[in-house]
Amino acid sequence: MEQVEIFKALSNKTRLQLLEWLKDPEANFPEQKEYGYAHGVCVGQLQVKAGLTQSTISEYLSVLQRAGFVESTRVGQWTYYKRNEETFRILSQLITDSL
Repeated sequence: MEQVEIFKALSNKTRLQLLEWLKDPEANFPEQKEYGYAHGVCVGQLQVKAGLTQSTISEYLSVLQRAGFVESTRVGQWTYYKRNEETFRILSQLITDSL
């Protein structure tokens, strides 16, 4: 886990907001309920909620994915994102042990 990349990923308000929303997808994306949350939240739902262009959201999600905070799953033409809770556990331990 590259510390600098992790903290860079967390240094943007919108990326933090995306992570907060993905922590409780059922509450934050009720319109996706009929499709379920097993794969995560559709990138289109994230884009609408953030009010940003798809390219901006995709870039933010790529940064978060490179840092290990989110995982993506492709289903047909849609891409879904969910949090990687293991990365948050590791980050918590890193902060406790090192900082």
